[in-house]
Amino acid sequence: MNKEHLVIFDTTLRDGEQSPGASMTREEKVRIALMLEKMRVDVIEAGFAIASEGDFEAVKAVAAAVKDSTVCSLSRAMEADIRRAAEALQPAASGRIHTFIATSPIHMKYKLQMQPDQVVEQAVKAVRLARNLMDDVEFSCEDAGRSEIDFLCRIVEAAIAAGARTINIPDTVGYAIPELYAEQIRQLIERVPNSDQAIFSVHCHNDLGLAVANSLAAVQAGARQVECTINGLGERAGNAALEEIVMAVRTRPDVFSVETRIEPVHIVPTSRLVSTVTGFPVQPNKAIVGKNAFAHESGIHQDGVLKHRETYEIMKAQDVGWHTNAIVLGKHSGRNAFRTRLQELGISFATEQELNNAFILFKQLADKKHEIYDEDLQALVTDTRAAAAAEHVQLVAMEVQSKTGETPLAQVVLNVEGQEQNAQAEGSGPVDAVYKAIESVISSGASLELYSVNAITSGTDSQGEVTVRLARGGRIVNGLGADTDIVIASAKAYINALNALQTSVERTHPQGTGI
Repeated sequence: MNKEHLVIFDTTLRDGEQSPGASMTREEKVRIALMLEKMRVDVIEAGFAIASEGDFEAVKAVAAAVKDSTVCSLSRAMEADIRRAAEALQPAASGRIHTFIATSPIHMKYKLQMQPDQVVEQAVKAVRLARNLMDDVEFSCEDAGRSEIDFLCRIVEAAIAAGARTINIPDTVGYAIPELYAEQIRQLIERVPNSDQAIFSVHCHNDLGLAVANSLAAVQAGARQVECTINGLGERAGNAALEEIVMAVRTRPDVFSVETRIEPVHIVPTSRLVSTVTGFPVQPNKAIVGKNAFAHESGIHQDGVLKHRETYEIMKAQDVGWHTNAIVLGKHSGRNAFRTRLQELGISFATEQELNNAFILFKQLADKKHEIYDEDLQALVTDTRAAAAAEHVQLVAMEVQSKTGETPLAQVVLNVEGQEQNAQAEGSGPVDAVYKAIESVISSGASLELYSVNAITSGTDSQGEVTVRLARGGRIVNGLGADTDIVIASAKAYINALNALQTSVERTHPQGTGI
């Protein structure tokens, strides 16, 4: 049986980035986009071009770097948004403008303060303008899950007539229930006269834990594009997880009459990259990409798997990227092997000097840690780039005294705007002492919202990866640091966050108006 193509639309770089503290730099967005392209994602939503100059440049950079996937930019149904999106997408081999407007009674009345006729008029105007600027246009009905079906039919028909070739019906607030959501999609396809001229898409949030279930129910009802994110990253409780959508369709061909072009072997490496870049660790029991996803502790399960894998495993771990590239490098590995492995992980450097700097750090790590894993390389590169981007504060030296029964004492030497400064402080623990010493110099005024430590690999020589989240004046930033010494990793993460706080640009995410 010939199966229809299910378009995978990844919005990790846009909706995923709207998770508080998950902001990514332009270089990090390009790095993730190249992995998504390698995975053969159909559409990559690179950002919201009008949100800030940084967002604009990031969309433009992704559009220039990606060749085999369509690159998309979000825009409200406003002329300035649409023109800015088109400008950012100019370098794209294949570009898409994604414009949206709210369609639920509550949004139209209280947020837009517009009558339904005005909403339809603005939607049509926006789609026509977008279509004049770019052939590929997607239109979204924000809060479609709480919109009236008759009005949805009306505005969808008008948007298709105006030139939209993808119609997105998002469950913006995670309110939908699979059976009812599927029926909504089914009715739209049946009742809209020109529905055959567009692909129907779904974008589900996970507030009730139903994002993937709703998305798959919609596919069964005729949707042929699913908007999702790596690791289910996204606002509030997140979005539908790309890895779960893809593997559900792949694992149950008896149920789904569609197929994707995704190469699943890149799922786990991409998951790790997104987790490292954003500082959002993947929970161990997360489907597909959690470290326990293919682990068996029960004696009955172990016995069954040993006798015949399919007794308790419905997928092969290797198919999604587990254990395909285990221990790959060590202290005797050369520069070419290092470069080649990074390229396989989707990591490249703008200059030879950047590669050399990373290789030096790799050798230093290899002296401390006998076996270097892919996770170590991802963390090393992220840590290297974070340090290279530092313009305000750098860690020069640090000494910590921590003894049983005594108050820990930290002494730090910082380079602040080119000037070395010394400080010391006591704390309830070594990390607390280090942070107080740093703050005695910087006086950032930020509050520490999150301090998280994760072992990158197994073993007592594993690197510790520390995530720090700071908040100040409504701005939230993440800092990352990795080292085999967890206190040094903690200091790196805190300083990385302080630098991000100094350099980050105010963003105008469409939160509250986003899909």
